[in-house]
Amino acid sequence: MEPRINPMVNEVGSKWAKYIISSNKVITDSALPKAVQELVKIRASQINGCGGCLDMHTKDAAAAGESAVRINLVGAWRAATVYTEAERAALELTEQGTRLADSSGVTDEAWADAAKHYDEDQLMALVALICVINAVTRLNVITRTPGGEYQPGQFG
Repeated sequence: MEPRINPMVNEVGSKWAKYIISSNKVITDSALPKAVQELVKIRASQINGCGGCLDMHTKDAAAAGESAVRINLVGAWRAATVYTEAERAALELTEQGTRLADSSGVTDEAWADAAKHYDEDQLMALVALICVINAVTRLNVITRTPGGEYQPGQFG
């Protein structure tokens, strides 16, 4: 697969990426657990078919100490026993928030389940994270940004 354009060397793309990446600092600095952040990024990347993002986020999760079992089972989280109820709620919200066109949006049940496990600031960080990862995965899928070459921590 050949990339269509490299957003990181294009003037407009690199400026856009700078702002998106800087907005992510609010999320990474939040009280939303780091493991949840990585699981959410992996799951949205899987749903959107983003090889570049999957490459990055699975490697970053492993480098941060996440187990191979938990990384490998994200796509089948409903059938796995390795996730907490809070993580399951975040993954459900991620799926519904990523697949907006496939349904009528995020259900009240999914929201209520997430709200049982996360306070208001954590919920906002979770929603913002779902928005950010979906924006980046869509950029990478549209431009055909490939996966496979990422090194953990490469982008700081």
